[in-house]
Amino acid sequence: MNQLCLIDVIGPFFRGYERRVINWSKIPWDHVGRQGASWWENVCRELNVLARQAAAWGFNAASIDDVAHLADHACLEPEVRARITRYRSEMRRCFQVLHKAGLHVHVTMDVFSTTPWLLKSLRIARKSVNTYLVELLDQFFSDFPEVAGVIVRIGESDGKDVQDDFHSQLVIRTAEDARRLLQALLPVFERHGRRLIFRTWTVGAYPIGDLMWHRGTFARVFDGLTSPALVVSMKYGESDFFRYLPLNRNFFRTSLPKIVELQARREYEGCGEYPSPVGWMYEHYARELRQADNVIGFMVWCQTGGWVPFRRLAFLDPEALWTDLNTFVTLRVVRDGWLVEDAVRAFAQERRLADADALLELLRLADECVSELLYIEEYARQKLFFRRVRIPPILQVYWGNVFVSHSLRRLLRHFVRDADAALRSARRCLDNLGRMDGLARRAGVPVEDIHYMRDTFHLLALAREYCFAENSPDIEARILAAKAAYKARYPKRGLHARYRIKTDFKPLMLNPRYLAWAAAFLLRRQRGYRVIDHIVILNGLSLIYRLISARKPDLIPGFASKSAMGVDVVFK
Repeated sequence: MNQLCLIDVIGPFFRGYERRVINWSKIPWDHVGRQGASWWENVCRELNVLARQAAAWGFNAASIDDVAHLADHACLEPEVRARITRYRSEMRRCFQVLHKAGLHVHVTMDVFSTTPWLLKSLRIARKSVNTYLVELLDQFFSDFPEVAGVIVRIGESDGKDVQDDFHSQLVIRTAEDARRLLQALLPVFERHGRRLIFRTWTVGAYPIGDLMWHRGTFARVFDGLTSPALVVSMKYGESDFFRYLPLNRNFFRTSLPKIVELQARREYEGCGEYPSPVGWMYEHYARELRQADNVIGFMVWCQTGGWVPFRRLAFLDPEALWTDLNTFVTLRVVRDGWLVEDAVRAFAQERRLADADALLELLRLADECVSELLYIEEYARQKLFFRRVRIPPILQVYWGNVFVSHSLRRLLRHFVRDADAALRSARRCLDNLGRMDGLARRAGVPVEDIHYMRDTFHLLALAREYCFAENSPDIEARILAAKAAYKARYPKRGLHARYRIKTDFKPLMLNPRYLAWAAAFLLRRQRGYRVIDHIVILNGLSLIYRLISARKPDLIPGFASKSAMGVDVVFK
């Protein structure tokens, strides 16, 4: 059986989208709906470029958005149905481009995307979401025979910034809900001979929120299910696309066909604005996955993910070199079993880069910088869970934001015992960045990207010094000066869009002993739940959070409450 080698192809749909911070989680349909014929022509041209390059490298399937905007149904508003009619016409041409290039089309679907009239119609007809989706997909497959499958997401919904006809919402709340959904949908997929790729990714909401890592929840959803149509899709770790995560053990807990999700455009590591190599990390995962039963392929995200100002499009923009490189290396390492070194040399030869050995050395240094300065290794290697989510192994950098605050300093000092090692690794990484300039010139890759990385990581090194150095009386002034210089040098958007540097040096009036008690109470170092989690953390804390957010909303940081789905989803 040929491996399923999926790649996302939504990049062209963001052309002309002028928001400073872009939600890259799916096609911006509010933007798409305002476009004319010439814009759609350009989408098809760029899809052709992207698809032909992806197929030439060895990808055989494409992921594109989304069922809600392409599937017509009588329960929808007339004006929404009119827009769907146009989307269907234009997207058929897009599907033809992908199919002609040799990529099998897989369309994404949130469970469940809705409109106000649709919700009202379902209530009046007393029709369940599952029944509605069975009807919707049955007709969708008849209307679109060129679609090979649907990629279903049940654990994350649209961000708060989405302005569109449809808004997805979380309706699958338990393992039993998920199992009933699969049992309802799979006969439709089997009858039409299509593939249902079911993603286990969740953001921690409701009891289903631990599906991606909890063996019990995973078993309640999948044990005993058999269908030629079903494929289980899992991210490589127990959290989002971060480093320092062990391979998700659920790959070894089912014989169902499964694929691994990998990210080439690293949404937490600069989105391709600077080199953030993934080859050596994925090489390690690929070796482990050879021991798992029935892994039939992988999905590479090269354009999807994150709320960031960065906008380089893989395969389409020459500035997207680092994402293209990650995509090529990922394919060669995971599908073909190549060594990273051989894959990098092959990429350098294809792109006619001047010196492959210099490129390799640059990537090794960049890999160390990202692993040890973007992340703090001692903290990143710790296994920490809060409620149903594994805490990210990175705290100071999130999407396009760098946080430097006294409260974060206190928190990091609690978890990081060897401050000297953290400071030494930062200095070593700065030395690496100094060497990377010459290597970039020898390799023939953009030196400006290395300068951008150097300036960004210099701020991270100052933040590291602020957190862990004992004798730096002028560190706050140096951080503010570096922040001002950074803002003056790099624009808010466009090529080398800058990170937002969020500083707050106001002392946190909290005794370190109380911080340690709070951390021990709220966080756990084991996957399984403690008694206190069942009694208080999973249930009582949800009520406490709702009361606080209702009565004192100012206590919830703006970034946490407004970004993506909002932090409140973690407490559902």
